[in-house]
Amino acid sequence: MIMNKTININYNTMDTYNLISLATPNTMWSTQIAIIMIISNIVAVSIGRYAIQVRNPGLSIPISGLEGFGLAELLATTSLGHVIGAGTILGLRSTGVIS
Repeated sequence: MIMNKTININYNTMDTYNLISLATPNTMWSTQIAIIMIISNIVAVSIGRYAIQVRNPGLSIPISGLEGFGLAELLATTSLGHVIGAGTILGLRSTGVIS
């Protein structure tokens, strides 16, 4: 037999500040986190430079070594870099390597 238990919450008495403080973590950006995110983006762009087979025929980014690498490719690779960086930061923070 499964019993459903309902929790009665009185939203009128809840303080909005308490809800906001529960929703947002109290972590700050640091130099370590910025370096991890920069390295993650550089790795993702360098992987994408060689992995993307069909490139956008539009204008390329005027950076040495990235000829034929357009805005779409840059946005795609930096998006991947941010996902990799966020995962790295969360993993290192949960193991206690970074604070």
